[in-house]
Amino acid sequence: MDDARGVNQSKGSMIATDGDEVTADDVKKRSREQREPLEGEPRCVICGRYGEYICNETDDDICSMECKHTILRRVAKTQVSICHPAPTRLPATDECFYVRDSDDKSSTTEQTEVLRRKLEIHVKGGLVPPPILSFSSCNLPQRLLQNVETLGYDIPTPVQMQVIPAALNRQNLLVSADTGSGKTASFLVPVISSCANYRIEHPTNRKKLIALVLTPTRELSIQVEEQAKLLGKGLPFKTALVVGGDAMPSQLYRIQQGVEMVVGTPGRIIGLLTKHDIELDDVSVFVLDEVDCMLQRGFREQVMQIFTALSQPQVLMFSATISPEVEKMASSLGKDLISISVGKSNRPSKSVKQVAIWVEPKRKKQKLFDILTSKQHFMPPVVVFVASRVGADLLSNAITVTTGMKSLSLHGEKPMKERREIMRSFLVGEVPIIVSTGVLGRGVDLLGVRQVVVFDMPNSIKEYVHQIGRASRMGEEGTALVFLNEENKSLFCELVEVLKSSGSAIPRELANSRHIVRSISCSKGQKKRKLGF
Repeated sequence: MDDARGVNQSKGSMIATDGDEVTADDVKKRSREQREPLEGEPRCVICGRYGEYICNETDDDICSMECKHTILRRVAKTQVSICHPAPTRLPATDECFYVRDSDDKSSTTEQTEVLRRKLEIHVKGGLVPPPILSFSSCNLPQRLLQNVETLGYDIPTPVQMQVIPAALNRQNLLVSADTGSGKTASFLVPVISSCANYRIEHPTNRKKLIALVLTPTRELSIQVEEQAKLLGKGLPFKTALVVGGDAMPSQLYRIQQGVEMVVGTPGRIIGLLTKHDIELDDVSVFVLDEVDCMLQRGFREQVMQIFTALSQPQVLMFSATISPEVEKMASSLGKDLISISVGKSNRPSKSVKQVAIWVEPKRKKQKLFDILTSKQHFMPPVVVFVASRVGADLLSNAITVTTGMKSLSLHGEKPMKERREIMRSFLVGEVPIIVSTGVLGRGVDLLGVRQVVVFDMPNSIKEYVHQIGRASRMGEEGTALVFLNEENKSLFCELVEVLKSSGSAIPRELANSRHIVRSISCSKGQKKRKLGF
């Protein structure tokens, strides 16, 4: 940091990077007046623009007086009402935006709607508090705020802005947002806050289980519980992980010792319910992560069995893809259910660049090897998605033999201990390539992964959206390479729409496919009949 930069509040002057003192009138007032930083230049800690000055009180790089005031408000740790957030800087866009205190309720409501439109937040089904613009405006426990800051959550993402105050308001929610948009923290923060506050108010009732989180895969359960432990560090908040593959007695013992939240998969939770005397009557928060998957056949009956063992909990449901059918089923789980969606529902994140490649089935392996050995196209670490467990093992071995690079496979038949070790090796960079079935396609935060190869197209566009979403976390850009051929014809029409919506190129073979032409013709015919032609 250049010490020649500075802010002198008392004298009303600033010192720029070149050391020349300037008057207050010359200082950038708004962040939108500041330029973007060049490579190697300091960045404003609030908005990311050129950090031309230093705030003397905090020694932080800032771009303008506007961002300095934001820094000073944070230092003061002013607790603001959820319903009336103070002027706070949004994540950097093309301009600044505020929601100000107002005694005029109609004015406040109008500002809230403008803010939601700007953030692409859509609320349906009832009234919810306005979006928060900082974590400190939620009346969260002080230690939780410190943990949030330690984990690098500076400003809430749009889904967190709206979901956290609504969840703290004890409302039942069905939430749809892009993969990698911060949905996990949007339910963990209010759940941990509620659990910690309850324990502080009822210190003697240690055996009461407060929250239950269900996910469709072991890997996702592990990730959610690990994130919960980091956010809840130092608080009266303990967790238990309940998944298959780990010894049930140790899981049972931990729950019996007293925990606030259980995270697990439906099958193992039901095992505890039916074989052991685990009480769920006191659970006050029930979370379904990847709810569209959880309400499909295979999981649906188990989820409903668990739900009937609860006594009218608050229900929080999340996914990147929610169909009208899922929305209808979800409404039966929560009274006065409110739907919150951020961005365009059932569409891939804008941060993922999709590259569709037409490859005949017999040429797919060679095409993959060409990509992995190309200095231009190979960007490790890489996840390769395949359709079957056997296919994952065979392709992983073939990659190692052919390219000389270490590759491992991951699927549901591997023991839990081995799956944990594979994930550890991959996430720390010891293994550059992992070949996986759909177990990694749902919700798992693959830190550092910016490239995904869809070797075998999944059975639905929903699963495709989830899989390519692993290439982008929290808005960082990533690339998804997608192999296509006539075997995927049932998905052609939907896939073309997804590619078009994101501005991705459509392979000539796909555009000229008779299945696409036939579908377009049928669609046009239906429109003509409806119009009476």
